[in-house]
Amino acid sequence: MTSPQTKDATMGLVYGLLGVIIFSITLPATRIALTEFDSVFVGLGRAVIATGLSLILLISTRQPIPSWRFLPNFAVVVVGAVVGFPLLSTLAMRDASASHGAVIIGLLPLATALFGVLRAGERPSVKFWIFAIAGSGLVITFALISGTGNISFADLSLLGAVFAASLSYAEGTVLARTFGSWQVVCWALVLSFPLVLPIVLQHLPSSFTNISSNAWLGFLYISCFSMFLGFFAWYRGLFLGGIARIGQLQLFQPFLTILASAILLGEPMTFITLGFASAVLVCVALGRSAQFKSSQ
Repeated sequence: MTSPQTKDATMGLVYGLLGVIIFSITLPATRIALTEFDSVFVGLGRAVIATGLSLILLISTRQPIPSWRFLPNFAVVVVGAVVGFPLLSTLAMRDASASHGAVIIGLLPLATALFGVLRAGERPSVKFWIFAIAGSGLVITFALISGTGNISFADLSLLGAVFAASLSYAEGTVLARTFGSWQVVCWALVLSFPLVLPIVLQHLPSSFTNISSNAWLGFLYISCFSMFLGFFAWYRGLFLGGIARIGQLQLFQPFLTILASAILLGEPMTFITLGFASAVLVCVALGRSAQFKSSQ
């Protein structure tokens, strides 16, 4: 007979993997949406759809409204996860391939770990810095050799997206101790609405009737799945299976994105892309396993 602990660990693995799969399709779906939608509309419009879903859930479950003293903390999540990462990654996808973006976004777990320990008042070890620098160097090298020999605007946008997301994830983890993980995502979306809606309205398509079903599917995917449902699966997995164990599943996201890009967009799976993705994965895994020291 299966013990409750074993069942929770198994279900945590299932939910965690589901979350990673959902997130891994974000960049390919973004490129599909960009074929017919404005980049700002794609980058920020997803938050408008996700806000509607969040309000329904928050009201139906009667979640208490957060105190205003938490507003600065939520502002970090809004700027990073709701505005920064979606908009910057979308701008990058205008010019870069989704598989190219997957390699650079592969630094996200390491960057999140860094901001997490700094937020907790800890000092990264020398080992962590070694692998962080090595991973960053690999990403920069990949950007140079796979482009024109220079760091492009798309590369800078992707690096900015990594910075924004990792900072907001670290802050969101702190807020989750008070409000719960999915509640943080929902409240951040609701708080972002007055900021995001006017911008989205200025970038509406001139005609919705001429938009193809593929572009709509891409936009609806990043709105409903990447921006909303994916977080529920991911956080449920972390809760059931443990952060240390389930968090490692995120290491496979670049490879799943490369695979999704090949299937959905016909992008080539080159040895260079797979090789650099593998090398970055090793640096991230070793860096995350490094020990940290308290700064207090």
